[in-house]
Amino acid sequence: MKYRILYFASLRDAAGCDAEAVESTHADARLLFGELRQAHGFSLHQESLRLAVNGEFTAWERVLADGDEIAFLPPVSGG
Repeated sequence: MKYRILYFASLRDAAGCDAEAVESTHADARLLFGELRQAHGFSLHQESLRLAVNGEFTAWERVLADGDEIAFLPPVSGG
């Protein structure tokens, strides 16, 4: 399946881009993030992130579909 992945904050810094097209056999967001974590060396674990699919926050149990836009959102701080 093909996905468009969006990265923010520290994930964007680690990936070296704010978005990328990815092909994966995983329809499970946890497994997909694990694959991306290994590829980019992300230090954050899935438990620390929010997941959004096609612009909506969703549970990690959601089944992904071909063409989904997936955003992994780390905690951020600011002032």
